[in-house]
Amino acid sequence: MPVATTVGETTTGHETTRARETAATDGSVTVRETSAADGSTSGREAGKGKGSTSGRETATGNRPATRYEAAPAHASTLAARRIAALGDRARVCGLYDALGAPLYHDLATYDDPETRALLTAVRTTPGPVLDLAAGSGRFTLPLLAIGREVTALDLSTDMLALLRTALDRAPASMRERCTVVRGDMSRFALGQRFPRILLGTTSLSLLDEDGRAGLYRGVLAHLAEGGRFLLTVLERGDCDAPDETAVRVTGAGGTVYELYEHWPAGADSRTVTLLPADPPRGDSPVTVCTDRVAVLDLPRLEEELAASGLTITSRQLLSPPGERHRVTLLTTEASR
Repeated sequence: MPVATTVGETTTGHETTRARETAATDGSVTVRETSAADGSTSGREAGKGKGSTSGRETATGNRPATRYEAAPAHASTLAARRIAALGDRARVCGLYDALGAPLYHDLATYDDPETRALLTAVRTTPGPVLDLAAGSGRFTLPLLAIGREVTALDLSTDMLALLRTALDRAPASMRERCTVVRGDMSRFALGQRFPRILLGTTSLSLLDEDGRAGLYRGVLAHLAEGGRFLLTVLERGDCDAPDETAVRVTGAGGTVYELYEHWPAGADSRTVTLLPADPPRGDSPVTVCTDRVAVLDLPRLEEELAASGLTITSRQLLSPPGERHRVTLLTTEASR
């Protein structure tokens, strides 16, 4: 297959990124290699310390729910061919289960536009914060680091185990301000109200329409008077670009991964596949994380929020124009 290759370097804020892009001339796939020059992990650094207690932990909700849908990429995709090349060595799993969670956590960033925007919005209002679909602590740890009291709710025991490990290493003052809750974000009852409730990109897309309706009801039941629900939505911002991209990324632990995304413009879902870029030789197994995640566009989300009783008070675009991932931060309040 004929290809064209470019190499370049860009600098944004404190992060320098070297990019190597290889694009098939038929436009079917783009491959890019990136690495952060400074390895910024500000939230992770703030979470280091000694201790043996993982915050206060409770459980809520008893309805089984599926947080992800593990699905190999379409047979014609670059990701599928990569998996096929591994043969029986491939251990296919989801991003949030026991095998996939450590890889997902290794790539979590604590210094990105979404995290910074949410921290800025929270700083202006005192009181506890509810972090929905908290995972391994991408927002929870930075919030604790700036002195906030946080309730971190997530359905995945594997992701919460990683959060508890981070809390074990954190100073006692951080652990004491964190309540870890295993619960379903579409059906939860905490007996507490919060001036700020957060939900990050992609998480909302893990719920079906009924699940999202349950989420909105739960948010309204837990918002304090004058409180705000902040959530982000992910859309494609490069509709003329290839359907599939592949990026080599370096995790916090130094491991280099191949990250594939198959997302045709206008599709109702996208498939993400993650695996080590340089697996060991021989017959040893290779963990391959692959999830098919639904896509929820901004107009539909705004309609659902309005119908549920949540009024949008502001919209903030967090990604530059033309980026593949267009992320918008919505701030909402209970309708009067």
